[in-house]
Amino acid sequence: MMVKRLCRAASVLLCLAGSVSASLAGDEIPVISRQITDFRIGSSETKFGSLEFLGGLEMVSSRALFGSLSSIRFRQDQKHFIVVLDTGQWLTGRIERDGRGRLSGLSAVEITPLKDRAGRSLEGKGHMDAEGVALDGDRILISFEQAHRVDVYPDPGFADSRAITTLPILVPRKMLRDNRGIETIAVSPASSPLKSGVVIVSERGLDSEGNRAAAILNGPLKGLFSIKRDGSFDVTDGAFLPNGDLLLLERRFNMAEGIGMRLRRIEGADIRPGAVVDGQLLLEGNFNSQIDNMEGLDVFQAADGTTHIIMVSDDNHSILQRNLMLEFRLSDSRMVSAASD
Repeated sequence: MMVKRLCRAASVLLCLAGSVSASLAGDEIPVISRQITDFRIGSSETKFGSLEFLGGLEMVSSRALFGSLSSIRFRQDQKHFIVVLDTGQWLTGRIERDGRGRLSGLSAVEITPLKDRAGRSLEGKGHMDAEGVALDGDRILISFEQAHRVDVYPDPGFADSRAITTLPILVPRKMLRDNRGIETIAVSPASSPLKSGVVIVSERGLDSEGNRAAAILNGPLKGLFSIKRDGSFDVTDGAFLPNGDLLLLERRFNMAEGIGMRLRRIEGADIRPGAVVDGQLLLEGNFNSQIDNMEGLDVFQAADGTTHIIMVSDDNHSILQRNLMLEFRLSDSRMVSAASD
């Protein structure tokens, strides 16, 4: 499998070398995409419990900064997106679809540096190690690890602005490891029990019982809670469903067990101060699946009212890894009732 990936990466890079001069348009980043049609390698199966695989992309670019995708959020048009890179940049763009509605590529891709509250742009792991992004009305929230914090940017105008303030994270810093800090930030629906509360989840920051540290930063249920840790999986992103349930993307990435990913659903009513929540396993993938270092997750409702889930991977700028975008549809009667309320 690794040899095939190396060969594929080499062939795509050779293609890029011959075409990049004709692909540049102003500051737009050229991205070449290959469609993925099967989630399980060698299988045409598309249904996985309540999830249906709709397709995906493998993406490469001649620009060195493209990669390290940490978190993704879509605009209301379900086309334009905002991504943060853990090397200290914003990445914005638009997804394209083919005649059957499947993901077919990216366009209008731009990369701009993140600025801290002092207006500094500091690339690389460290002070600007962005791991999570959330849209919250007229502001954008970004969670950082290593220099653990949640910074706030204006929306619109985020790409040219310094951070305008920093939110208290509530989680004791002694619980947060340097490179395993606040990985997830998400804003709950206004109609949920959390009432638009901002939720953060640490990657491997553990409480006294060995569970993942998490917090509700504002609203009527402000306070600390925990997420039960299971095995060697770490939380890498999360997003709320329309009914207030929380989807969590989890990643395993080590030499002993290999690569893995899981998607879990936590009942919104269970999220409250002092709680230890677990949730329902929706999907699991390994080397037999079209996955990589899965880092980003978002949810949106399509024009037909169905709930779509899009995940992206972080290639760590390694030729052995891939930038992926995968799309699923969630079939759930609870989503139908929530969408029609």
